[in-house]
Amino acid sequence: MVNLKQIYTVAGIVIGILLLVLVGFTSWYTVDESEQAVILTFGKAEDTVTEPGLKFKFPWPIQTVDKLSKETYSLQFGYKEKGGKVVSENQNDTKMITGDENIVLADLVVQWKITDPVKYLYNSEAPQEILYDATSASLRSIIGSSKIDDALTSGRADIEGNVREILSDLVTKYDIGITVLAVKLQDVELPNDEVRAAFTNVTDARETMNTKINEAQKYRNQKMNEGEGEVAAIISRAQGDKAARVEAARGSVSVFNRLYEQYKSSPDVTRERLTIETIEQVLPNAQIYIMNDDGETLKYLPIAPLERKENNANESQSSGTKQEGSEKNNE
Repeated sequence: MVNLKQIYTVAGIVIGILLLVLVGFTSWYTVDESEQAVILTFGKAEDTVTEPGLKFKFPWPIQTVDKLSKETYSLQFGYKEKGGKVVSENQNDTKMITGDENIVLADLVVQWKITDPVKYLYNSEAPQEILYDATSASLRSIIGSSKIDDALTSGRADIEGNVREILSDLVTKYDIGITVLAVKLQDVELPNDEVRAAFTNVTDARETMNTKINEAQKYRNQKMNEGEGEVAAIISRAQGDKAARVEAARGSVSVFNRLYEQYKSSPDVTRERLTIETIEQVLPNAQIYIMNDDGETLKYLPIAPLERKENNANESQSSGTKQEGSEKNNE
């Protein structure tokens, strides 16, 4: 019959084996390259392990390990996507009022990752819900201070940057071990077809207005360039005319100075010559008679008739010479 000592011995051996198995299986763990681990000693977070490989620790229940991923997570705000397709939308979350009192539907995606596993695990009960609510508050704050045109067209990048800045501040303030990497607006649209059609008409009218303004500015610039060219040409011609007049005036001064020198040496002769030259300029075909002071006509040498006779004689002689030359050539 088995006695009590044997029972205790067998039980001790079994318990020892179980303890050895427990120690053997709970004294080590592995960390992948995409993981990070938090070591708990009697339930208190002690260390964070980020280097991959085989690690050792005290057996359970002295130390335990919680593993988290290093990957980048995506928070889909206002919609849910599965297999690359949107499977559901929540308009209660995405419906917002802009700063100019228009209603838009805005959804976005937030890229985030866990940067402090201890705070992520133990500073809050539901860090992802906190992140979702902070995203909603940030987006509504920015949309509520923006105009509808900015939200639908050119202001999307500014809205994304402002939402990321506010969201990062909130996450830092909540201290939940999360870092926001990027914020991307997915869709910003109007709530129904009638509003979309009206906004499209307004947008088309604005584009037409901008086109007309650009054409008017182009025409204005063209005319201003032409006017500036004409002004430059007029100034250039005026400067040329000025230079010509200055040179002509200098020439006249030089002529006057020479005449004045001659006048000082023989004033009577110079005076008479200037008088005759002036009469010739004013009356180029007039016959000039030189009179005495008593009014009687002086006899003068008829130079002009003599010059005409001499010219006629020279012309006759020249034509006769040509006739003789031609007769000799004929012979």
